[in-house]
Amino acid sequence: MNVSEIINKYYPEDNKLKEILLVHSRFVANKTLSIAQKHPELNLDTTFIEEASMLHDIGIFLTNAPDIYCFGKEPYICHGYLGADLLRKEGLFRHALVCERHTGAGLSLKTIIENQLPVPHREMLPVSMEEQVLCFADKFFSKTHLEKEKSVESARKSIMKHGEEGLLRFDTWCIHFL
Repeated sequence: MNVSEIINKYYPEDNKLKEILLVHSRFVANKTLSIAQKHPELNLDTTFIEEASMLHDIGIFLTNAPDIYCFGKEPYICHGYLGADLLRKEGLFRHALVCERHTGAGLSLKTIIENQLPVPHREMLPVSMEEQVLCFADKFFSKTHLEKEKSVESARKSIMKHGEEGLLRFDTWCIHFL
């Protein structure tokens, strides 16, 4: 199954939620591809990062985020691991890791436990270079202000909600990817 087929399977209707998902994901994909072009030394798998960018938020429909037309039952922070579960069922194990590891600047087991986050107790940190670049690119695009790329400072403020650990990771990515 290709990316469009998977999106259409979980988002069969042409509605505002699907539009938000597609527009946000395309902006993230474009930024990941731009980073890949700017940094050929990273040897990024551009086909994979484009596909993973389009699928990284596949689980949002299962969450309760009415501002972006999500009327599911789970807290929004769960969308990553829920999307990963969907992609594993589709046989996309590498793409599933991106879903699971992109929240914040990744979530360590320590952060999950200390903040009593309603997600599985396991490391959810981006590992591969593709995961890191995609996680980084995602921080520049909101689903509520689709048309506007965030500044580094604005992205930093958003990441601070998840603690100092993620902010340090993001700052390191700024050095390597910008």
